[in-house]
Amino acid sequence: MTTSIQKFQTLLLELFQFDSAELDFGIYRIMNYKRDVVEKFINEQLPQIIERELHRGELLDQNELAGRLQVLADHIKEVLGPDAIDGDGKLVDIYQKSVIGQRYQNLFQIMAGVRSRQAIEINVFNHLYDFFNRYCKDGDFVPKRRFSSNQKYAIPYNGEEVYLHWANRDQYFVKTAEHFNNYKFVSHDLSVQFKLKYANVEHNNVNGTKRYFLPLYNEIDWNKETGLLTIPFEFRPLTKHEETSYSKKQEKIIEEALVEIPKALNIDSSTQAFLAIEHHESKSGASISVLEHHLRTFTRRNTSDFFIHKDLKNFLTGELDFYLKNEMLHLDELSVAGEQRSEGWFQELRLIKTIGNQIIDLLCQTEDFQKMLWEKQKFVTETHYCISLATVDPSHYPAIVENEQQWKEWHHLGFISQDSTDLFDLDAATVKSRISFLESHPALLLDTKNFEPEFVDDLLSDLDDLDGITDGLLIHSENWQALRLLKEKYQEKIDCMYIDPPYNTGQENEFLYKDNYQHSSWMTMMHGCLSESRALAAPLSGIFVSTDDGEYANLKYVLDNAWGADNFVADVIWNSRKSVSSDTLISTSTNHTTFFAANRKKLEVNKSKFRLPQAGEKFANPDNDPLGPWVLDPMDAPNIRENLTYEIVNPETNEVFLPPTGRCWRFEQWKTEELIGRGKIVFGQNGKSRPMYKRYLSEAKEKGVAPTTLWDDVKTTTEATRLLINMFGDTLSRTTIGMVKPKPNQFIERCVKLLTDWDGTVIDFFAGSGTTGHAVINVNREDGGERKFVLVEMGEYFDTVLIPRLKKVAFATKWKEGRPAASLTPEERRRSPRVIKYIRLESYEDSLNNIIFDQSSRQAALQFEDYTLKYLLSWESRFSETLLNIDKLVTPFHYKLQIHSNGRSAEQTADIQETFNFLLGLHVSTRKVYYDEVRCYLVYRGLVGKRNVVVIWRETKGWTEEDMIRDKEFVLHQQLNDKADEVYVNGESFIPGAIVLEPLFKTRMQTLNSGG
Repeated sequence: MTTSIQKFQTLLLELFQFDSAELDFGIYRIMNYKRDVVEKFINEQLPQIIERELHRGELLDQNELAGRLQVLADHIKEVLGPDAIDGDGKLVDIYQKSVIGQRYQNLFQIMAGVRSRQAIEINVFNHLYDFFNRYCKDGDFVPKRRFSSNQKYAIPYNGEEVYLHWANRDQYFVKTAEHFNNYKFVSHDLSVQFKLKYANVEHNNVNGTKRYFLPLYNEIDWNKETGLLTIPFEFRPLTKHEETSYSKKQEKIIEEALVEIPKALNIDSSTQAFLAIEHHESKSGASISVLEHHLRTFTRRNTSDFFIHKDLKNFLTGELDFYLKNEMLHLDELSVAGEQRSEGWFQELRLIKTIGNQIIDLLCQTEDFQKMLWEKQKFVTETHYCISLATVDPSHYPAIVENEQQWKEWHHLGFISQDSTDLFDLDAATVKSRISFLESHPALLLDTKNFEPEFVDDLLSDLDDLDGITDGLLIHSENWQALRLLKEKYQEKIDCMYIDPPYNTGQENEFLYKDNYQHSSWMTMMHGCLSESRALAAPLSGIFVSTDDGEYANLKYVLDNAWGADNFVADVIWNSRKSVSSDTLISTSTNHTTFFAANRKKLEVNKSKFRLPQAGEKFANPDNDPLGPWVLDPMDAPNIRENLTYEIVNPETNEVFLPPTGRCWRFEQWKTEELIGRGKIVFGQNGKSRPMYKRYLSEAKEKGVAPTTLWDDVKTTTEATRLLINMFGDTLSRTTIGMVKPKPNQFIERCVKLLTDWDGTVIDFFAGSGTTGHAVINVNREDGGERKFVLVEMGEYFDTVLIPRLKKVAFATKWKEGRPAASLTPEERRRSPRVIKYIRLESYEDSLNNIIFDQSSRQAALQFEDYTLKYLLSWESRFSETLLNIDKLVTPFHYKLQIHSNGRSAEQTADIQETFNFLLGLHVSTRKVYYDEVRCYLVYRGLVGKRNVVVIWRETKGWTEEDMIRDKEFVLHQQLNDKADEVYVNGESFIPGAIVLEPLFKTRMQTLNSGG
């Protein structure tokens, strides 16, 4: 029979996820590391604490009284007979006046309300069990504060007029669909992919809300050419029959899969045998195969640990206090027990609180460790540049011509064809034709990933104002992590935000959620991103967020909380599809796009900036005026006739400019500097002259029209899909298009025009296929602007769709069947992207897997109990590279991290220089490499605010004083610190005024404030 303490100990083992002992990744590896410490506390220290508490104070007195009463009762039964005391412990009436009877009665009354030691122990463990079982579930902590015994819940509330509460409000959402949908491992060169097939959770007579992974044995695919084995899964609730067969346990499904998957494999026996090779032994010594290990890993990592609590310590201790006062401290029962028993009750309360707080310390140690890894800045692991040939010095053409990898990429993207006769034909076999091709296509982007580091260093060294000419920044990362990294550099600098997050339909698993917390999970994810993005918003900026009917109301409340309810502007409705479905009650043809201003009051004061340009006649821009083409008001356009000459008058000096006789001014190539201010046109009509002011198209929105909330004139999602198909042809599957769900360019272009001038910055942190970047390029080409875009996406289509799409857009505006349909005009080419930079960030799971523990520190500190409960993980992991091991910065070009990609974890050099630039907030002007014989210096120069900053990196391992002197002389001779307000350098140096960067680097990796 299970005792109360055994029941509670079993619960604790579940809370600490010790049922996942065979899992060796992420948080499970960390939990297993501290297994012995926690098990010792649960199995040894916990009973000892209870035992000590029950043998002191009032509880000891009660036990002694209970013992004396029991001895006296046994004596009475022996002397007066077994019936002298009834079943309730009362002495029968005829013996109550005897001497021994009076002694018994007095002692019995004193013991009224006193429970036995065993009863107290059972009560303590039952209350502890009820509390932790209520608040902890599958590794996450959910508030379930019961207000009364009838199961109604109380919500923590501070008297706000309107307060929206959701279950996971105070937590970070850490689960990503990327990790969910794409699980891949490699075993002896056999690649195995668990592929999630989207399943409607309502079909097949499913039962309940808990979802399970079920293999689709009939759809297993083996590609012998690529060596890829694909095992598809559905993720859905079980049917009634399946509930019975599997006993509602994922473990039972795995047991069946281990038998059925090998049967379904149509591959040779030697290849199949690789899946049966032992991966490891379980704790009990049983053999765990490769297939079994990865099935457990896949299912477990995707059904638990969705959230990290932001302040678990205060949350659980507060809830424990509430629990004790609300569900244990019953005044009626206390009054029955009598005043003399009250101390025993409070001692029992203190015992439960003491044990509860120690368990909370253990739980918080792991949760806070995860929080620290989630909140810490993530390293940039890769940095590459896509650079237009118009920006590249022709001296680099010979190296480009010889780079076959780059030419293969251009061919794959459709820029080069050897099979047809059109503008883009090329005889790629000759150097001359390749040089000619480069010269005639200045908008073509080369990708530095295809070149050796030495070439890239030389290429980037040629570029001045590197960040200034970088028109696009692409970040492959979890969006919350990317927003954190951008904060220092882009704080209050983003003019327009547009996002199209997953719609949380629950039908296609485009958004992951914890069972029973679908909307709460979605709101937590959105709240984290929207709160973090708020710090990036410029004073006159705003955010557009697209969603459907299902989450619109929740999105509005989340935005109220994250951006401020007073900053709500409007809900824009747009016609997302023209077709009508007859399969639904009401055919949904529109979407919501909720618009919030960063500061609505400021935007209203400057509302002239928030305008759509008036419809009007556009003119060419032959002199490449940076403000773009000029425009006429519609009411005046009919009065302008071609082939007539009109004079232009300077409104300030009345100086008259006349074009050559017989030429119309709007086609004349005057230089901008000849026209002072904004001229006015004076022309004759019926013998009368009147002025008409002429302004630039980019300024037309100053007196433009206010947008309405109904955008019925933009293109549909069907047209957006057609555009992608034309751009990629057969290389883009319908499945991929369904995953990225592109929005029409025209829709986002309107958002961009409303909030940006010609040089604004636009961000999309749910970038999908890159439509926002495409839209910004289109608007720039339309009005000659220099807007920049920042796109964040973590899906695998970052490489397969987003980057290729932008490379294609830079090369040509129109595409058909994956091939350019027309070349760029000179004006379009001029405002094609000059540089697009793309980076990758370390993921949260990479951070977990890069944790290493210092065993020597562990052994020395285990003797301190407080250390065991609170500091075990943080202290022993302090030398982990993912936490920035500053000792390793003596070799800054070889800082290694384990990065998981394509089914393998491999050591990779992190770009700590780029990471530091972001954390410093450096606007990079130049990136140059210098050599002092074999010594390499990587030097960044730029601005932080208005301060001129230089950052110098070099390898200093083993340096002596002589090396430091030589280092100083080289820096001064090369004038690397010239005109700098601040000079940062890795490691100690003799460079005058230089600041050692390691302390600042370490601090900013951990302490940039989070808005999430």
